[in-house]
Amino acid sequence: MTDRLPHEKGFHVSWDQLHRDARALAWRLESSGPEGGWRGVVAITRGGMAPAMIVSRELDIRTVDTISVKSYDHQSQTEAKVLKAPNPDLMGDGTGILIVDDLVDTGKTLELVRDLYPKAHFATVYAKPKGRGMVDTFITEVSQDTWIFFPWDMALQYVEPFRGRD
Repeated sequence: MTDRLPHEKGFHVSWDQLHRDARALAWRLESSGPEGGWRGVVAITRGGMAPAMIVSRELDIRTVDTISVKSYDHQSQTEAKVLKAPNPDLMGDGTGILIVDDLVDTGKTLELVRDLYPKAHFATVYAKPKGRGMVDTFITEVSQDTWIFFPWDMALQYVEPFRGRD
């Protein structure tokens, strides 16, 4: 047995790794797009902004918007709520829209957004098993008990070895 906290089973993602994984997501999405191409990309803020920017660049999609959804308070998940919606003229029911986030965890955020835009295509860079059914396309699956540390959440500092002290 271990006395580590659940978030201490960490998967650390560097800027380089995120860029490679987001480009891989774009390559996968290139063949999934609707006839005539994607009408726009919507990033779920804040985590989806960097991947959405990379995907939109790789796929040459110039129409980019955001939907702000809050579902975490630090590392505690709360009820998802929309703080800012994308342009309704762009969105419609989501047809031809690519919605991008960094991670699907339990799926609560994507469930909320999918209810608003049921015909959109949902893509994440990373997926956990509980939320995997809410995403159409993803790159890497990690275990449900893994906490992903994104580059915008980290600073360089000493980290204790996985098995404890030296």
